[in-house]
Amino acid sequence: MPDRRADASDVREVVERLCAAGMDVAVVSATHVGNIDGQLRARPAGPGRLHLCLNRGSEVFEVGAHGPRCVYRRIASASDDAALTAAAALTADRLRARGLETRIVSARLNRRKIDLIPEPAWADPAKGRVAELLAAVEERLRRSGFDALSDVVDVATAAAAEVGLPDARVTSDAKHVEVGLTDKSDAARWILSDLRRRGIGPGLVLIAGDEMGSLGGLPGSDALMLVPEARRATAISVGAESGDVPADVIALAGGPTTFLSILKDQLRRRARWSVPRIDEDPAWVLDIEGLDLELERVHAALLTLADGRIGTTGGLLGSHLSTNPAVFAAGVYDGNGPEERLLEAPVWNQLPMDLEPGAPVHCALDLRTGVLRQTISTSAGRIDAVAFSCLVKGGCVTLRVGGPPRHLLPGVPLRPPQGREVEAGELEGAHWMRVHGSGGHIAAVAKEAKRTDQEARTTLERIGGYVAGPDAVSALEAAERSRREAERLGFESLLVTQRAAWADRWEEADVLIEGDADLQKAVRFGLFHLMASIADSDEAAVGARGLTGPGYRGHVFWDSDVFVLPFLAATHPAAARAMLEYRVRRLPAAQRAAAESGYSGARFPWESAGEGVDVTPTFARDQTGHPRTIGTGQHEEHVVADVAWAAACYLDWTGDRAFASGPGRDILVETARYWASRIELDEEGRGHIYGVIGPDEYHDVVDDDAFTNVMARWNLRRAALAVASDPAEAAGPQADRWLQLAGSLVDGYQPGTALYEQFTGFFNLEPLIIEDIAPRRPIAADLLLGADRVRGAQVVKQADVLMLHHLVPDEVAPGSLIPNLDFYEPRTSHGSSLSPGIHSAVSARAGRLDEALDALRLAASIDLEDLTGTTATGLHLAAMGSVWQALVYGFAGIRPGRDLLQVDPKLPKALAALQIPVRFRGTRIRVRIGRAFTTLQAERAIEIEVPGAPGPIGVGPSGVRIRRGNGRWEVEAR
Repeated sequence: MPDRRADASDVREVVERLCAAGMDVAVVSATHVGNIDGQLRARPAGPGRLHLCLNRGSEVFEVGAHGPRCVYRRIASASDDAALTAAAALTADRLRARGLETRIVSARLNRRKIDLIPEPAWADPAKGRVAELLAAVEERLRRSGFDALSDVVDVATAAAAEVGLPDARVTSDAKHVEVGLTDKSDAARWILSDLRRRGIGPGLVLIAGDEMGSLGGLPGSDALMLVPEARRATAISVGAESGDVPADVIALAGGPTTFLSILKDQLRRRARWSVPRIDEDPAWVLDIEGLDLELERVHAALLTLADGRIGTTGGLLGSHLSTNPAVFAAGVYDGNGPEERLLEAPVWNQLPMDLEPGAPVHCALDLRTGVLRQTISTSAGRIDAVAFSCLVKGGCVTLRVGGPPRHLLPGVPLRPPQGREVEAGELEGAHWMRVHGSGGHIAAVAKEAKRTDQEARTTLERIGGYVAGPDAVSALEAAERSRREAERLGFESLLVTQRAAWADRWEEADVLIEGDADLQKAVRFGLFHLMASIADSDEAAVGARGLTGPGYRGHVFWDSDVFVLPFLAATHPAAARAMLEYRVRRLPAAQRAAAESGYSGARFPWESAGEGVDVTPTFARDQTGHPRTIGTGQHEEHVVADVAWAAACYLDWTGDRAFASGPGRDILVETARYWASRIELDEEGRGHIYGVIGPDEYHDVVDDDAFTNVMARWNLRRAALAVASDPAEAAGPQADRWLQLAGSLVDGYQPGTALYEQFTGFFNLEPLIIEDIAPRRPIAADLLLGADRVRGAQVVKQADVLMLHHLVPDEVAPGSLIPNLDFYEPRTSHGSSLSPGIHSAVSARAGRLDEALDALRLAASIDLEDLTGTTATGLHLAAMGSVWQALVYGFAGIRPGRDLLQVDPKLPKALAALQIPVRFRGTRIRVRIGRAFTTLQAERAIEIEVPGAPGPIGVGPSGVRIRRGNGRWEVEAR
């Protein structure tokens, strides 16, 4: 506004309309709420928010229908307040000593103003007279021997430091010099932080002011809003600037009239359905430039959009021979036996247009918000599009595309999945499509709307709903209800909700890595897809490739239990619980499988799908085309203990008592019963498990596999602990029998060398060290050397013995990690994507941080660089989970104990800092590992166990610093 008496009704109307359209508005001013609200008098009803950031960043008000409400205020301490008064007085005295008479204005929050020109003619100068004001002030200063306004600021800065305010904010608006505790930079940081918490990055922010240019050699007061955190924001000056504006500020001039036109332009953009931008933050955006015919399906997998219920590969908008977009619904399968596979759903993210040869294409996936933006240049003009799958409204999908009308012709918004027959029709102007599978049905309903603006640019908006279920009719009805509700909310509201939902998830899960930008993005890429692929209610069937592709037909392996679930148990327990519910509901099938094999308890299948029966193929063709037998379904029994371990992992992180006394106990007990019937005792009373396959699948059927036996031992002991709280169970012979059998099991440990023999006879195999043959790993050793030679050699596919040291460190001999790491790592080909992350974790625990970091980088790049050559069939979720475990269990040394969280951090020299959030027994905890010390912080009082400390360390909201000294962790005095 030109001054405080001007009519603000036009601005008020626009501000309220902006908020009604879902946009946030913040007013930043040096004055108080009475002045600003008294003039603006806006009363927005939302959903966008109006904030008043006043008193130069010292307080913030949120304005609603009932007026302003204070949401933040910095209150100076008594000593700071006295120091402000003293600094102002000392400044005035020193100016007076130079012949400059001033006046102190004291009634200001957290600041003192010194009037440099206390003359009636300049009592309340209008904004448009700032150049005249500055000239008058500088003339007055020159008469007192000051060269510039900045000299007065130097005097005030020195005075503030002298009285105990070395970090005072000293600013000037030409008329005054102010000494304060805050300035407009604090207001900007508050706003940006609030927006970031709701998923709005600085690249989506417009900053407008009228004092961006220099003022008497000082930055303009509005330029203080251009903090480093705002570096991607669009900044505009509408003022009659007296000095040059910063190079990255757009100077428009025009004052209040221009400012109002800028606000109205935002409304016009919203009204014509402009395709929204994403915040192009290189730390958060995965960019893919161009159309690569060979890599298009890899790129589509990388750009998958998912919400835990529906996953859509991120294929290009237009049709091309190399594109094959696919949509999958979690847990819905078709077929029988090994051929049972995820049922593909109708495709919603394609347009009826062919891509022009050589057309420039740019895809950008915003990991912070789950929004995919595409730009395609055509001979008729540019096409812009955004798409997302709603995280909080599972099965709701949205697409907005803007471009030349010729490319946005009317069409059916759904396309049948490739090679499948569908039912289709129309329903109240919307199109529906339904596919049927042996394990259920998927219904999709979508509707399009179009607008064309005055520039003949068309915008198409598509909103759809997907529902899967056992009944085809109810699935279609539910899908239509979902679509109608989404349409009622509208695209913009859905986008606001999407950003906020993802912001909440990242607040719980984001791992900060300082010192390696590529690793930081790679880790976020993995965490994004882990969060997107798993629902947090009902049950979640998590296949090896999640919802990102058809790999392994969507079958569920131990991957989900051991590699994926821990991340969710520590960051989003509801999703981990949903994963376990998948196993709980298939416990009866596992019990039947055990009985059919002649054993007790429950035997979970190596590969599972809809019903929980084993769907592992029994043969496949090798690289020469010859058939080979697959024995994993019959012999890779460690999955039984793996499922039990997942249940215990969830319990250790969450302390979920209902699960512990109900389905969690059932899983532990039934798996223990299986092992109790599976173990065979020899004449000397030693327990054996014959005829199994361990994680190292290069060696087909072996006896006394160390991983299987030790995990079975752990399973028996943990089940005995689980029933100990039940007097009837504890008094019975079952738990005692389990403990006896656990103690009897051979595990291949050799005390003389501290080595575990991977299985009986492993040490007698050809002592072939794959590292010497193939220094650049990972390598498929069976393809390099032949399956027969590898089977007869000490070549390991993936972490096996070392997997024990990772999963159940308390079950292995103390001091055995390093000897086994030395022995097995050079013999490991890392022929599985599951291997590098686990080796990173155990290497970090062993203190070999450079090796651990190398393995971590390898694990994090498996899909981004398509290291296995199989990313086109979907992303490797387990590898992504192993990356998180390497960071948390390995480098940070964070592990849930029975009663306390354990922390034993280590930071590689190549990194500057590592920060990890976890949730332990309902309490949010942050661990920040720096080079000098580690900071532990919890949202409420909790005790944490640190190795070497004399006892548990109390941690709360204020945080505790620990540093390593005298060979142990010590609490730093603060």
